Amino acid sequence: MLNDIVRQLDGATTVVIDGRSGSGKSTLATHLHDAWAGSVVVRLDDIYPGWDGLFWAADHVHRSLLTPRAAGAAGHWRSWDWAGGCPGDWHRVECGQRLIVEGTGALTPTGRGLADLGIWVDADDAVRKCRALRRDGDLYRPHWDRWAAQEDEFVTRYQPRGCADLIASATPTGFEFTASQRTS
Repeated sequence: MLNDIVRQLDGATTVVIDGRSGSGKSTLATHLHDAWAGSVVVRLDDIYPGWDGLFWAADHVHRSLLTPRAAGAAGHWRSWDWAGGCPGDWHRVECGQRLIVEGTGALTPTGRGLADLGIWVDADDAVRKCRALRRDGDLYRPHWDRWAAQEDEFVTRYQPRGCADLIASATPTGFEFTASQRTS
């Protein structure tokens, strides 16, 4: 099914993938990147300015990366140095470059309007938590509730699932996609 989606992206330049922590966003972005020649992946995990930075990163990606690209200019994004607790380097993505933006906060009504395709990745809460803590372990464990509260607020405010064109669910053999009932 992913190959069908890639075929539909002929002429497209921007895909946004959102979902809650541990849902499978990074895995899906990697699979799409491998199948969509010439694409680059920007991961919000590389942008969040610490554990309280979901809304800042969502705004930064919209303002500095997606908006300029939609206007025909290069977009930029600034990384976050998690070890140093400070801003990192700036990165440039040309307007014609195939781009996949992946992370919680990637899909808002306005942001979806600046992309060619929006995907929401669904997973059961218990499955998500198990995946995330297995992946990041003790580094993430003390921040799970703090991050989940930001996700709750983001989902309530922007309803990203309703902005998506496709809903993706991980299966043992890959992802299953269904068309959403897009509301915005």
